[in-house]
This record gives sequence, structure tokens and C-alpha cells, in this order.
Amino acid sequence: MPEHDSIDQARIDDAQPSHHALIMAYGGPDTLDDVRPYLMDVRNYRPTPDHIVDEITDRYRQIGGRSPILELTNAEAAGIERALNERAGDNEHWKVWVGMRHWHPFMKDVLAEMSAAGVERTVGLVMAPHYSRMSIGAYYNRFDEAGSPIEMIPVERWHVLPGYLDALIERISEALEKFPPVVRNQVPVIFTAHSLPERIREWNDPYERELRETVAALRERLPNQPWEWAYQSAAMTPDPWLGPDASEVITRLHGEGVRDVLMCPIGFICEHVEILFDIDVEFKLHAEALGMRLERIEMLNDHPLLLSALAGLVRQRAIDAGLVAGQVNVGEGAP
Repeated sequence: MPEHDSIDQARIDDAQPSHHALIMAYGGPDTLDDVRPYLMDVRNYRPTPDHIVDEITDRYRQIGGRSPILELTNAEAAGIERALNERAGDNEHWKVWVGMRHWHPFMKDVLAEMSAAGVERTVGLVMAPHYSRMSIGAYYNRFDEAGSPIEMIPVERWHVLPGYLDALIERISEALEKFPPVVRNQVPVIFTAHSLPERIREWNDPYERELRETVAALRERLPNQPWEWAYQSAAMTPDPWLGPDASEVITRLHGEGVRDVLMCPIGFICEHVEILFDIDVEFKLHAEALGMRLERIEMLNDHPLLLSALAGLVRQRAIDAGLVAGQVNVGEGAP
């Protein structure tokens, strides 16, 4: 790095933050011993049957004994912070904080730390593209429950953000290279998102519509590739959940003579148990038992296209709220 660039970066690092963003993610256990208390928080402190705790603990054991979501979210936050400060105007310096909904560092604790540091207003961004009252809405409920004096300027959805879509297309194209050229353009891409209880339809919840809009935008960018839609990771409850489940789609494709499939989780950003176990273990074993080859895309994680676009979205939200003077490229920074 040239010397003057190092000096400029040092000035950015030493500057006092004038603007703030809170990046929020689900959270996950750091050790196998954390699984039971983590599930208690997820289940709002309702008792969790031992057999469910044992099953979930075994899933984490199979993916390395812990969730990687915190370090991945920290990397995403660091990239968003860099991108915000690269495009910042005069007297504008950003600090990005990270809070988890169901594990350490809990959102309420991070908000208390922010308040103690003198933060009065922050842009809030959940690392999930599609809005549901049960998903993104639940994060902002947690904010309300925390009773923080900080004013939250929320970002509620970014399901057709160009940088998110372009990063996904890049990952899909890279993953298709794993298949022999002779079959590559015939491999169905199974787009997936986390299932939710069917009762969300009673609320006219936008979740399913936003998922369809994301898939439509991806198909425009990849018009000749066959595709399927599926949900995954439904919880262990007696309520009906959105379907079809990805395992059902894989079975149907096998019956139609398909032997190669690529899974593309569009409702998840980084690796965690729903990716590392549900796809990499359960769905892969299911496909192998049918004599099929299943691959998945590399998750977006801290993909530069995604983080740059999210930084633009955060800054635009700050401009809209009067926190920052100026304009950004709406095509880059807004869905």
C-alpha cells in the first residue's frame, strides 16, 4: 500500500465516529454447552424437551461444535464500515456495531454500550434480505423491548438490491463450474429460503412475495438455467409450515430423471447451521441416497459487491432521515 494511503487510513481509524449503524443477525452457540441456553432464548424461555436439545446439539457437533455466525457477521460489519467511510463526506465518519438477536453479543447489551458511548441515532440493518413480521420484524421488536433511548432508523428489506443479486449470480456461475460442461446448462438451481409457519398468510405478510421477486430478478440475470423453488429448515412444531421442502423437490427431480442439482439459498447470507447441516449434511445425504449429485453455492458472507451495496443502502437511509447531507447512486444503494 502506498504511504499516503496508509496515512489516510490512519486518519479514518483515529476519527471519532459521527454516524452509526447497527448490524443485526440471529446468533448461534459458541460451544456445545451453549446449545441449551441458546435454545431457551430462541424459544422465549419455554422449556425445550431434552430430545430436541440433544438433536440440535448433535447437529452443531457435526459442523464443528459451534456456530460461525458471529465472526462472519463481524467480517460483514467491518466491510460495510470500510465502504461507508470510503464514500463518506466531510466530517462524516461511520462506526458499525454488531448485535445478535438470540446470543452474545445480545442486541440489548450492544445498545446499552452504544448509549454509553453517546450514540443517539443509528441506522439498523438486519442481515436478511426478505421482510416478515416473524423474521426482520422480530429484530425491531427486540429493539423496542430493550427500551433503549437510541433512535433507530430501520432498513426493513433489500431483496432486490442490485449488489445482492449480482453477488448471487457470481456465486451461482462459480458453482455451476463444478459440473461437467456437457450437463452444466441443464443443472436445476434450487432457490431456497427459511420456511415460516403458514399462518403468516393470514397477516398478508410480504415474505413470500419478496422471495418470488428475488427469484424473478435472478432468473432475468440467468435466463437459460432451469430452476426450482423450495423452503428449508422448518422448525419442529405441529403447525403447518410453508413448502415444498427442499427434500421433496430433490425427490421429485430424481423421479424426473435429474441427477445433478445446485442449491442456492437466497434467504441466508452466511454459513450457519441451516447451511452447514441442513444442506451440507441432510440434503446432500438425501441426494446421494438417490444417486444424485448435490452442490451448493458458496455463501455470500463478506462478498464485496454485497457489502458495498449494503453500505450504499445504509447511507441512503441516513440521508433520507436527515442524518447525512448528500445523495448516493440509488441504483447501487437501494432496492
